[in-house]
Amino acid sequence: MAQQQQISLPAKLINGGIAGMVGVTCVFPIDLAKTRLQNQRSGQQIYKNMMDCLVKTVKSEGYFGMYRGAAVNLTLVTPEKAIKLAANDFFRHMLSKDGGKLTVFKEMLAGCCAGMCQVIVTTPMEMLKIQLQDAGRIAAQQRVMPAVVTTLKMGRASAVLSRSYNTIPGPQAMRTSAIQITRELLRTKGVTGLYRGLGATLMRDIPFSVVYFPLFAHVHQLGQHSSDDPSVPFYWSFLSGCLAGSIAAVAVSPCDVVKTRLQSLRKGTNEETYSGVVDCIRKILRKEGPGAFLKGATCRALVIAPLFGIAQVVYFVGVGEFLLGYTPYNICSA
Repeated sequence: MAQQQQISLPAKLINGGIAGMVGVTCVFPIDLAKTRLQNQRSGQQIYKNMMDCLVKTVKSEGYFGMYRGAAVNLTLVTPEKAIKLAANDFFRHMLSKDGGKLTVFKEMLAGCCAGMCQVIVTTPMEMLKIQLQDAGRIAAQQRVMPAVVTTLKMGRASAVLSRSYNTIPGPQAMRTSAIQITRELLRTKGVTGLYRGLGATLMRDIPFSVVYFPLFAHVHQLGQHSSDDPSVPFYWSFLSGCLAGSIAAVAVSPCDVVKTRLQSLRKGTNEETYSGVVDCIRKILRKEGPGAFLKGATCRALVIAPLFGIAQVVYFVGVGEFLLGYTPYNICSA
């Protein structure tokens, strides 16, 4: 068994990396919309919904504007997904006794450990990605000119706040790169600057992994042909990953909103700053209400579902094993 683990671990790392790159390329525009929707405040809304955000992004920033920050994700998603998937398998293996079936508690514990491992890469990756993704929203907000219009109704004066969109070219999104942001953070804050929002990231990723991995394992098991033949069709791996991923994503969406707000360095007009997780939660509740914690939840589910569906297909098809010249027979018989 130790030899099997040793042989298959590099393949699992390759599988996780390939799955992450393919998945991110497919769903990144939706992820950009999610970040911008989560960051906009009530009363200062630039985008109505996901489609409105994508349409306005294309109009103002071009097609490639939807992929701002994608280079960071594509660079770091390989180790991030590799660590998540490989760590979960490793801890499941360590917690199982003689290859026996894991209890639900042990499955959740393995997922918890995997979530803790992945934040080493996830936190700086999300930190840089959010700055690049949100730059277009801040520039769009600066182009919106608020005007107070006084109207008379039933003999009483009431002030109505309306928005008029300035057609004159306004401020453009700063064309900063991930390298520039990294250098500035390291110069001013040190390594800790890249790990801003670490607590919120842990608060999101640990519960996500606790929900996702056991749920995926049980749903995936339903697709087995029989007890004698534990293999499942590739489409069932995809559907299992999509279902488990979307449920876990929506479940931890409030934590993702808090993380996004904390990791945004540049603020728009009249947007408040937060001193920590508790302060962020308190201000969002007071100023925007409980509904604000579900901003971008649909987008997040649409991002995570295919991302993990693709990841599980690549993982279970064994692309890494194929590239390394292994077959399931070679691995199991080693």
